[in-house]
Amino acid sequence: MSQRTAALEALRDDLIARIERYQASKQRSEGALDKDMEDQSIELENSEVVDSLENEAEAELRQVMHALERIEAGEGERCERCGTSIDDKRLAALPYTTRCMNCAEQLPSV
Repeated sequence: MSQRTAALEALRDDLIARIERYQASKQRSEGALDKDMEDQSIELENSEVVDSLENEAEAELRQVMHALERIEAGEGERCERCGTSIDDKRLAALPYTTRCMNCAEQLPSV
């Protein structure tokens, strides 16, 4: 197993655990809101923050899973847009990247 695959699998496991914690937190906080308007505002704001963090983690998990699929298919080191090799330094810094630096700068992130 390559060092990149190990890093991606560890990141995948961390993201799954994080998403599970966010979901558990939301389940605990569901129910009637506090009667105090200030407390209600805080509860709603906290819920929005947890939702946002969960959405970010899910988006990152999709990128990690996509990168792992490409590695398994033998395409993990090549840019999915232009087919050139992705620089090792870029892969080390951003293990779930699927684009070379040139293509990443030209296109919005996925």
